Amino acid sequence: MSADRTTGFTDINRQHWTLRYLPPWMRPYGRLARWDRPIGIWLLMMPCWWSVALGAAPDWLRTVGWMAIFALGALAMRGAGCTWNDIVDRKVDAQVERTRGRPLPSGEVKLRQALVWMVLQSLVGAAILFKFNKFAGAVALSSLVLVLIYPTMKRITSWPQVVLGLAFNWGALVGYAAVTGTLSWATVALYVGGVAWTMVYDTIYAMQDQRDDAIVGVRSTARRFAGAPRRWLTLFAVLAVAAWLMAGLLAGLALPFFVVLAAIAAHFAWQIGSLKPNDPADCLAKFQANAGLGGLLVVAIVVGHFK
Repeated sequence: MSADRTTGFTDINRQHWTLRYLPPWMRPYGRLARWDRPIGIWLLMMPCWWSVALGAAPDWLRTVGWMAIFALGALAMRGAGCTWNDIVDRKVDAQVERTRGRPLPSGEVKLRQALVWMVLQSLVGAAILFKFNKFAGAVALSSLVLVLIYPTMKRITSWPQVVLGLAFNWGALVGYAAVTGTLSWATVALYVGGVAWTMVYDTIYAMQDQRDDAIVGVRSTARRFAGAPRRWLTLFAVLAVAAWLMAGLLAGLALPFFVVLAAIAAHFAWQIGSLKPNDPADCLAKFQANAGLGGLLVVAIVVGHFK
């Protein structure tokens, strides 16, 4: 991902196709929604796809249809969530090298405009709720508290990644509820594993900002684990694999699921073993690689239905 040389180190990619082909007036809004960084869409969408595959397979046509619905929902709600995060964090972002070029701290978008943009994206997500049964709709709406409080957590706790994990993996519950009208212990295990997974990837992501976060007083697990980052990351990776192993056992998935799960464990080992905690570019690359890890779990659940 290219850096914006006018603002120092940043993960903004102004050359991304979603920004290059938008009208100039729309580009700051695309950046507010992080369209230039689709990794967040994948990380939000994958837990939905896990539980859809678990609940709808082997009806593959139905599975693909629900996956498409959740892809649109992830696009809209991730954009709304990022916009809300930038609204709450606009003053802090102005003090952090990686984020001071974002639309709100840089003045490209006014606060009122950002609020309107957040509402518009949220309305797309709300429209998708009408596709859900009442139980799934209630499960989905219950996550809003987590979404609303997450941006404030970094000011009051060194564990904001826990709240992010609880919010970002809620789709592991919603997807199954949407296709079956209920929940299962296997989906709960998927969810718990997803939260532990988020502790890995978002701690790595937060390592990019450790220096600036210390200056402005922002707290994170990256700072909390700074003395032994690999030990902590390994702990959460093991918890994630163990929870997903339990999900496969509870769901009665076949041997291929566990074979692919071994590949997921190897992916974790590569990420953590080769990580350079003080190299922002390496941390960003490792963080982005988690789209592939989440995709492997989709594959594992799908092939686990072939007995």
